[in-house]
Amino acid sequence: MDFGKFKYDKSKRTSKNKAHQTKLKEIRVRPKTGEHDINFKVKKAVGFLKHNDKVQVTVLFRGREMAHIEEGRKVMEGIIKQLSEFGKVENRPSQQSRKMICTISPLKTS
Repeated sequence: MDFGKFKYDKSKRTSKNKAHQTKLKEIRVRPKTGEHDINFKVKKAVGFLKHNDKVQVTVLFRGREMAHIEEGRKVMEGIIKQLSEFGKVENRPSQQSRKMICTISPLKTS
């Protein structure tokens, strides 16, 4: 028997038994990001959640945007609301210096 063929068959058998490894995907937005751009990123995040990956939503603040954090919070809440039917909030939005971060995990599908 050909050793290369043997190794190939063995790798195919073991790959079927492996479960999906959850990854952390990130979408980044700014407080001034347009509505269409946010909807496009949300659509990508829905795809990540359907693929059983976690999604980290990050709102970045630069310069004078730090004085208007409530604008970033509105953007974050809108994204969370759009993703609520595909995943649940794992970590509530929290401010970390110039970033507001929230983690969303996929819903359990059994």
